[in-house]
Amino acid sequence: MSAETLSASGKTYSISDLAREFDVTPRTIRFYEEQGLLSPARRGQVRIYAPGDRVRLKLILRGKRLGFTLDESKALFDLYDPDSGNRRQLNTMLATIESHRANLAQQLHDIQVMVHELDDAESRCRQALKDIQEQ
Repeated sequence: MSAETLSASGKTYSISDLAREFDVTPRTIRFYEEQGLLSPARRGQVRIYAPGDRVRLKLILRGKRLGFTLDESKALFDLYDPDSGNRRQLNTMLATIESHRANLAQQLHDIQVMVHELDDAESRCRQALKDIQEQ
């Protein structure tokens, strides 16, 4: 039976529940906790994750897929302020997206240049082999 339970504050999750749901290892979740990204309650040695921890883990993993560093994700979490409409958080998110997009554009350009250089090198090698065969 799952360690998922219903408490006064809502559902709670064990580390194995979250690991299974998000297809990560418990070690990964513990690492995020060590980095200050998750803060589960404890019952003895057992970690008890609230719905907010589950959402944070989902956001960490989404950020990771987008290329965000853990520090960037943590900074975004720290800016969470629903009373202000999260303007600072949203503006920081937009700046982070812009920065990542610029890096990806540069990487794409660098790859295109490299492919062109490889095409040129391949063409010279093929021509050299053809010249050798014609001799």
